[in-house]
Amino acid sequence: MSSQAKVKKATEKSQAEKKPSALREWLNALVFAVVAAFLINTFLFQNYNVPTGSMERTILPGDFLVVSKLTYGPRLPLVGLRLPGFREVRQNDIVVFIQPRTGENYVKRCVAIAGQTLEIRNRAMYVDGVESPLPEKGQFIGEPMPPNYPDPAIFPRYAPYNKDHYGPIRIPKKGDTLALSAQNYEYYRYLLEYEGHQARLIAGQVIIDGKPASTYVVQQNYYFMVGDNRDNSLDSRFWGYVPESNILGAPLFIYWSWNPDLPLYDIVGKLASVRWSRLGTIVN
Repeated sequence: MSSQAKVKKATEKSQAEKKPSALREWLNALVFAVVAAFLINTFLFQNYNVPTGSMERTILPGDFLVVSKLTYGPRLPLVGLRLPGFREVRQNDIVVFIQPRTGENYVKRCVAIAGQTLEIRNRAMYVDGVESPLPEKGQFIGEPMPPNYPDPAIFPRYAPYNKDHYGPIRIPKKGDTLALSAQNYEYYRYLLEYEGHQARLIAGQVIIDGKPASTYVVQQNYYFMVGDNRDNSLDSRFWGYVPESNILGAPLFIYWSWNPDLPLYDIVGKLASVRWSRLGTIVN
């Protein structure tokens, strides 16, 4: 065999040895797909399945939403920081967020932002004294509650409010100096916890991290979220303010929708229940 042929054969053998196996190529592709999905889900977009009717008729149970994390800025996992977004949450935005008491993902409408004062009188909502109309597809499905009829499930505890007669209540804003007392402790108890403190009320004195406190400076903005289906929504009227750190994103459009009550094994029925007219619907 000529020296040229030997060199050629050695080169081909070397290239064959360097070529990755089919299994390794498959594993590389899988790792790339997982990393790409993680980055997209963390920094760009996320899908969200609506499980309840609290936003009905604007959003239906069984709707699947594409949620933009770029709108308000993506949250960095573990470290708890947020990257800059296109804008801040505005009044009347529909927002996906982490419910601060349970840790579940919720979707509601932001009816009041940090620094605004909210009040509900005879079901009519007022923000800074100006009536805020019911959203176009919003609804009431039950009987109105009378005034001066406190609901023990309402936020804050012991307040003389119910879902149809509420407030006035000011939404805390970053930089606010709160005057703390036994009378308003329940308004700010969870806020203090959300900001990393242990809060207690002992003999009429507010105690923060083991020390008496009469004032507190708010460290982040808060929002008041309410469902468009006003009589069938567990929202800020029942569990309070949503901290800015819990904001996940803004829903953009519905990419899939079907009847959530049908089991997945009922393939024919499930496919027959697809709401084709809702696919691609912009959420607002």
